[in-house]
Order: sequence, then structure tokens, then C-alpha cells
Amino acid sequence: MNTLKLVSTGILLGTLVLSGCSNMSHQDKGTAAGAVVGGVAGNLLCGGVLCTGAGAVVGGVIGHEVAKPKKQ
Repeated sequence: MNTLKLVSTGILLGTLVLSGCSNMSHQDKGTAAGAVVGGVAGNLLCGGVLCTGAGAVVGGVIGHEVAKPKKQ
């Protein structure tokens, strides 16, 4: 039952977040995606609020840099 609640909440939040991203730039979307992935990775690695936050920050910075527009 607990896993079902977790999956349902994740799907609901994912839907809400994706519907609000329609006017975001490519770099903003990369930053947000990196923060989400980093937060999940930080939580899985050490399982605390501090690790989750640090992972989100690091992931956000990486996502921001990866999604930068290429100079021509």
C-alpha cells in the first residue's frame, strides 16, 4: 500500500510539473530535470534530507550547464 501511494503521488506531481513547463526555456527545463534527478539520486545514496537537497543542487547545476545554448 505504501508503494502504491508513493507511485501515485509521483505520477500526480510529475503531471503537474510538466503542465507548468510549457513556457520555460530549454535551459530552464534542463535545470529542473537535473534537480529532480539529482534529488532522487541523493536520496537513494544516503537517504536524508541533506543528501536529497545537495543532490538536487548539484543536479540542477549540471542540468543548467548541459542545457546551455551552443555558441555558434
